[in-house]
Amino acid sequence: MLSALHHTQVAVPKGAEDISRAYYVGVLGMTELPKPPVLAARGGCWFAAGGLEIHTGVEEPFVPARKAHPGILVTDIDELSGALTAAGHEYTWDTSIPDRRRLHTFDPHGNRLEFIQE
Repeated sequence: MLSALHHTQVAVPKGAEDISRAYYVGVLGMTELPKPPVLAARGGCWFAAGGLEIHTGVEEPFVPARKAHPGILVTDIDELSGALTAAGHEYTWDTSIPDRRRLHTFDPHGNRLEFIQE
């Protein structure tokens, strides 16, 4: 019955679209997708890369997800870690699962993201 994950959404504060674009497009290399007008009026942005979509949605009061997170497969985790470093974003390597290279970071709004080498 279930076939795939279409998107994940992370919360952002009101007016954070440009900060989200700088990170999800500028650092992670995603492409911004147009939102339907009725949804665009609510704020937030939609981003895509490969078959993955991340939607940002305005939440008031805003509270970032510090524990809950998407687990995102990447083709080159070293390239990603270099892009995060170059943009001044901190991350931590997690070696708790044998034979799986992964790191954790936070978007500029404080939402946790996990990246896993394919």
